[in-house]
Amino acid sequence: MPLNVPEFNDALYRARDKVSNEDGTDVATVQAELRSLVPADASVHDRSWTDILINGLADPPEPPTQWSELYHQASEIHASAYRAAGSVEEQIAALEKARQTIWDIADRAAKEEAPHIRAMTRVLEHLEDELRDPTWPRDGSEPPTT
Repeated sequence: MPLNVPEFNDALYRARDKVSNEDGTDVATVQAELRSLVPADASVHDRSWTDILINGLADPPEPPTQWSELYHQASEIHASAYRAAGSVEEQIAALEKARQTIWDIADRAAKEEAPHIRAMTRVLEHLEDELRDPTWPRDGSEPPTT
């Protein structure tokens, strides 16, 4: 009998949630429940990847990322630019300035953190693009249907 992948994945997500959020959860019991979903005649491939995921439930969770002051500074600039008001031209100028400032901060950040800081500029760039070339009128009307 082949592995029922959707059923296994659903059970795995529930198991991860239980192990992460419920104190006193017996990880071995949860792992045994998941192993019972893998048929004895499952393919070597299916047994391999399910074993890796099931065994991983016993691994301690990664500690939360400790962001630097530069990251927090970039985050504040991002939030401020996201809420920029004024004319379209003023909003575009605020977004451009924020993106450049965030990029400059990323250049000073630690190697591991810089890509996360630079990623903040993407949503700002999308907002700027939408201001420059809106996909539909901003008068409250609905977008066109095709």
